[in-house]
Amino acid sequence: MLTVALAKGRIVDDLLPLWGSAGLPLPADLDDTRALVFEVPWPGFSPIRYLLAKPADVPTYVSFGVADIGVVGKDVLLEQQKEMYELLDLDVSKCRLCVAGLPQDYDRRPERVATKYPKLADAYFRSQGQSVEIVPLSGSIELASVIGLTDRIFDLVQTGSTLVANGLTVFDTVYDISARLVANRSSYRMKNREISEIVRRLDQAIAVRGDSRG
Repeated sequence: MLTVALAKGRIVDDLLPLWGSAGLPLPADLDDTRALVFEVPWPGFSPIRYLLAKPADVPTYVSFGVADIGVVGKDVLLEQQKEMYELLDLDVSKCRLCVAGLPQDYDRRPERVATKYPKLADAYFRSQGQSVEIVPLSGSIELASVIGLTDRIFDLVQTGSTLVANGLTVFDTVYDISARLVANRSSYRMKNREISEIVRRLDQAIAVRGDSRG
């Protein structure tokens, strides 16, 4: 059996059409149940077991071999730096990892930064020659700047509408982010037939979708 860990939320929602167009089997009730584990047959190959997990947990499942492959955002991979193979940029769930704040704070040297990515934020500001206090938060990062807790935020930006609604602006774009297909190193060798087939089908589906857009 091949075990696939998927990051719950927007990544799953964006991934499913691509996964389906690649001809890969999916459970029929994936969107209609609170179940977290699904098993489906894959004719000609090993059955697939899907695990729905929090995005931050997907690299842990893959690196420890609980899952053979996984789909998770590049932001999580950059922050955690787990040992695994990154096989494919899936070209879905696109966004940016940005530094933002109140417009009047643009010329002010930053002192405190709110983020869900403490390692990446610290590395970024150090690269700018700035020593800042990192304030780890798990949600509503924008609020930290709005109420004056921090003078910068380091967070994902998709459309920018939440920033605008809270009077914030992007100061710098640090990384372009998208969902990635990753693999456990041992699984990649032991289950290479199934994993290579998934990569081939997804790569082909991404190319077809790109051609239709172009």
